Amino acid sequence: MSVVNTRQPFLNARLQGFGATIFAEMSALAARTDAVNLGQGFPDKDGPNEVIEAATAAIRNGLGNQYPPGIGVPELRQAISDHQQRFYQLPYDPDTEILVTAGASEALAAAVLALCETGDEVVTFEPWYDIYGANIAMAGAVKKVVTLRPPHYNFEESEFLATLSPKTRLILLNSPHNPTGKVFSREELEFIAKVAVERDLLVVTDEVYEHLVFEGEHIPIASLPGMRERTVTISSGGKTFAFTGWKIGWVCATPELTSAVRIAKQFLTYVSGGPFQYAIAVGLGLGDDYYTDLLTDMREKRDFLSAGLESAGLEIFRPQGTYFVTADARSVGYEDGLELCWQLPEKVGVVAVPNVVFYDNEAEGRHLIRFTFCKSLDVLDEAVTRLQGLK
Repeated sequence: MSVVNTRQPFLNARLQGFGATIFAEMSALAARTDAVNLGQGFPDKDGPNEVIEAATAAIRNGLGNQYPPGIGVPELRQAISDHQQRFYQLPYDPDTEILVTAGASEALAAAVLALCETGDEVVTFEPWYDIYGANIAMAGAVKKVVTLRPPHYNFEESEFLATLSPKTRLILLNSPHNPTGKVFSREELEFIAKVAVERDLLVVTDEVYEHLVFEGEHIPIASLPGMRERTVTISSGGKTFAFTGWKIGWVCATPELTSAVRIAKQFLTYVSGGPFQYAIAVGLGLGDDYYTDLLTDMREKRDFLSAGLESAGLEIFRPQGTYFVTADARSVGYEDGLELCWQLPEKVGVVAVPNVVFYDNEAEGRHLIRFTFCKSLDVLDEAVTRLQGLK
């Protein structure tokens, strides 16, 4: 959601209030001011060479240069199936229960468009990733939020139950959670699952940071009793393999749910990223050492940036997962995180993102800002050095 909610004269009513994403705006600000961009969550180096070589080999050998199958190339669908079994003991049929999409973003849009009628209510947690609000609006559905509050970003079960109504259609869950870095606990997931089963609700899960869990455990809610048949599990290769520009995502669900999402998806992009599908299949098959090294590297960067932010006087909420750490602007004298984010590039030469744009209840997030640590240690060190100017 844009930080500037200017009315657009030709835009339909559902999307009024949605302008350029905050990530685009802050990245443009970083470019204009030559600031270190710790706002948008994309790595500053490419992923594994094996995956790069697989992509170039696919292009050279004519694999995927023309339209691939609408549900995705067989090699990737099989790799996704193997991945779900390998890490979570969740079996999915590669031919009927897996759908390849243009990133997790398209998967989320297709799922909400396919599964919601006009007026249906979608329960999600705030702060919410910005595309959730746009997806729900495009479907003509209504967003209902449950607030996650620092320092631990727990939620009140009573507040969750209070958001439900006869119009509730689905729960949109993100774990590991962007922007807070929260990893939902087993107890929290069991509560959500119990409610979903009792109320006969669908659940759509965004699990793109599934391999970036520093504390706790990533538990797909589809693995809990009664949930596989009502859950659309969404992930992608962008964050796991550091190829965010390739936009290769996927859906895992029952044949009936996958078919519903596929029908919506085919009228969005139909297909995309043919050669990259073969490459991500190779990535998913990498050995355990790749996933271990990825986690070790990102944990080191999390800890380095967290310590640097604290040394600059910022109170932080150490994330359990993802690419991001949240800080409290009030700890350096700002009641308004948005104001601080606009001033940071000129003041110290660093860009962050104001969390307020991810909240319906703006007072809950007005003072919070988000930094990403998915950069090289040299870049993070430069940012930390600059941030000392906040003192």
